[in-house]
Amino acid sequence: MALTRDFKHTIVERVDRDPAFAKALLDEAATSFLNGEPDVARLILRDLVNATIGFEQLAKITHRPGKSLHRMLSPRGNPGMDSLAAIFDAVRSRLKVGIEVHTIEAS
Repeated sequence: MALTRDFKHTIVERVDRDPAFAKALLDEAATSFLNGEPDVARLILRDLVNATIGFEQLAKITHRPGKSLHRMLSPRGNPGMDSLAAIFDAVRSRLKVGIEVHTIEAS
């Protein structure tokens, strides 16, 4: 019988012990959003929020209801730009990183 482990628990532990992993998740969320994959970005952000600041603290930081934040980052969520920016900023601040956008010119 194979041993299995809850994915969310694995993410939380990995983020706790590997700050570079947390930063890579944030980078992937931002990249996914900018590349037209908002559904992927929301799910990555949800896992990152759960593993770092939690939705209760995110609600306090962003001045938005926790239930609304959960819905925004759900598979069918549809956060507005202001809310999404606030979420990215809260996670970015928690990880103590900056976000820079670099463009690559198409040939």
